[in-house]
Amino acid sequence: MISSPLMTVMVDAVRKAARGLKRDYGEIENLQVSRKGPGNFVSAADRKAEEVLRDALMKARPGYGLVLEESGIVEGADKSHTWHVDPLDGTTNFLHGIPHFAISVGLEREGQIVAGVVYDPAKDELFVAERGKGAYLNNRRLRVSGRTDMADALIAYGSPYLGRGDHPKLLREVAAVMAVSGGARRFGSAALDLAYVACGRSDLYWERDLQTWDIAAGIILVREAGGFVTSADGGAEPLAARSVACGNEILHSELVKILRRANA
Repeated sequence: MISSPLMTVMVDAVRKAARGLKRDYGEIENLQVSRKGPGNFVSAADRKAEEVLRDALMKARPGYGLVLEESGIVEGADKSHTWHVDPLDGTTNFLHGIPHFAISVGLEREGQIVAGVVYDPAKDELFVAERGKGAYLNNRRLRVSGRTDMADALIAYGSPYLGRGDHPKLLREVAAVMAVSGGARRFGSAALDLAYVACGRSDLYWERDLQTWDIAAGIILVREAGGFVTSADGGAEPLAARSVACGNEILHSELVKILRRANA
């Protein structure tokens, strides 16, 4: 595991927020059967987790700015550092009692993501990375998959919510990928999709119409695990493009080509 003051701050913050999410997740099964459903409850859980993260990060690094899913942008005195925070990535899974969701915190320094933490409370899996120090799952060093044949590759993707994004474009891309790959999966958490590429569970992942808090932490996880991360169109800046494609060098290049052909 990485031992640094910065990583200690980030890990402590996500673990504090996770305690509340675990308690709230335990209530979901009871709420599923109510007429009102768990929607409002989950929204409150999301906001509570964000408040815990915000308070912990601001206390530890008071000058840093924040980009928060629920609260938006918080300007900091230190303009060179910005936290990108998603208190509950995989809200729909959480809402339906599916144990696949995460807390994601990434730190941007002068335009570059330099550290990231993705924590899956349901499985107690902590993914961490810091620039130049590698990526880890709990205490195990991570490397991206070494597969080079697209026919053997398991590919994760994300789909836009109802009323958002370009659904016909996604269907073209998924059809093109499924025609040549070993399989395609939609797991429902961008942060964990990136983390799974970093640890080799998935060979590739792509998604469009994202926000910075969805992918900031995952970007450095994949890069520190030896992978390539670009926008879905192959551009160098996924944060600015609000899209991502990632994997090892060979398969990443193939994926980008497939997506481009699908949209030609």
